[in-house]
Amino acid sequence: MAHKDQYKPFTVPPTSPNETYVTISALEGGMLTLPESLFVADADPKRKSTVPSLSFLIQHPSTNGGSSTKLVFDLGLKRDLTKYPPAQQAHISQRQPIETRPDVADSLRSGGIDPAHDVDYVILSHVHWDHVGTPSDFPNSKFIVGSGTIDLLKHGASPYYPAETFDPVMLPHLRTLELPPTGETLPGAPSPSPKKTTHTWAAFPHNASLFPRTIDFFSDSSLYIIDAPGHLYGHINLLARIAPGKWVYLGGDCCHDIRILRGEKDIAMYDDGCGGLRSVHVDVGLARDTINRVGRLLDAAERIEVVVAHDKTWSESNRGRFLPGTL
Repeated sequence: MAHKDQYKPFTVPPTSPNETYVTISALEGGMLTLPESLFVADADPKRKSTVPSLSFLIQHPSTNGGSSTKLVFDLGLKRDLTKYPPAQQAHISQRQPIETRPDVADSLRSGGIDPAHDVDYVILSHVHWDHVGTPSDFPNSKFIVGSGTIDLLKHGASPYYPAETFDPVMLPHLRTLELPPTGETLPGAPSPSPKKTTHTWAAFPHNASLFPRTIDFFSDSSLYIIDAPGHLYGHINLLARIAPGKWVYLGGDCCHDIRILRGEKDIAMYDDGCGGLRSVHVDVGLARDTINRVGRLLDAAERIEVVVAHDKTWSESNRGRFLPGTL
């Protein structure tokens, strides 16, 4: 198992003239209730917490004076739970109480953004039910997902992700592209789609060992897609530059409790029903490695802020940074 100390702390790239910065606003994406014992080792088996499924609006400035490019990262929960496949609804029934409004579309509209016309891209960190929201709210957006995601939606992945828990037509076929394969294949991983973006993976400048696989999405160092394997096939994070020397890392489900990221707690392991142990991550070794890498960002907290998708404390402490506010 990799250890946090094997990685060097995050080095903030030096500032330079004419840098491009994005703005980030948190979005409401619904609430769900999680039993702590499924996520945190040695937790009280009776303890539950109702947590957010955070989403984010990222706006990239135009280079020619036009409107900004708008990107939404994750879509939270569907506002209509009956739209999930029946097999998934059985799982959802164990996550009550659940709040589905406001959802991401509501949040955008309340901030003056029309999801049907104003959002250029939707990037999903992964396709677990509490992150996929209602894609039909974005009829003109391009969808971008991690490698293997399209095959996962169609065929599932044994033994923990049967096909019947996914909706194979959830994403718009003609407007959905996968990121290229990373070159690191998990056992049993779904097959990459031939419908790939034109991006290529490369190491993050000044931090090649910490983040060896990143994509400079706008080709101006303002927004990076980060390969963050372990939680689910195709799981990705975002790293955004928001001001000179200031960055935000959106960690999706790299972990479900910030104490794990700080090294205070470990990932919970539980009975897999087949005589072994499993966790909420498809590959716990890779998940720990991703957590250790992201954990090094905490050493530069004055320069980089880390936000994971289900951080209730962050959500409650940062209400002014939800749209129309910014991070």
